Amino acid sequence: MSAFGRIWQFIRAVTARVSVDDGKYIAAHLNADEQKIFFAMSVADQCHSLRTAYTIERLVIEDKRGVDREFLIRCALLHDVGRKAGDLTIRGKIFAVLVTSFAPKFAERLELNGNRALYVYHHHAELGAQKIQRIGLFKEAKIIAKHHAPPKPDDPIELKLLRLADNEN
Repeated sequence: MSAFGRIWQFIRAVTARVSVDDGKYIAAHLNADEQKIFFAMSVADQCHSLRTAYTIERLVIEDKRGVDREFLIRCALLHDVGRKAGDLTIRGKIFAVLVTSFAPKFAERLELNGNRALYVYHHHAELGAQKIQRIGLFKEAKIIAKHHAPPKPDDPIELKLLRLADNEN
């Protein structure tokens, strides 16, 4: 992501608010157990996940390959649940992005020495997949666990669309 993209991401994070309409959208696409996990994220991550889901809606319409829209919306809304509120604050995320970008070996050492922000930043996809598996979302967990993994030619279209929507937001 470009420097401008990161700045815009920061501005959206500090001004994040879930609207009444967003709440209705969440209720329409997530059951009570899924909502509990969704609302455990920070408001900034909730808003990011909502924007990702809204982007998924657009991409599914444009894709025309018969993708399961509801499945992908659920994946988008839940893709960052591995970062629960308090695990990775805005300040922690800024730190994690900067140190990972500019000093990856140092970031690795800090993570191995117990830096929680770096651990969550690097492993939230797997952590989130574990959470949603516990409520029976095994198919979604397979996609969410890999949403930050390097792309492979045989990746399912759902994973490709989730990555695209996530990167746009």
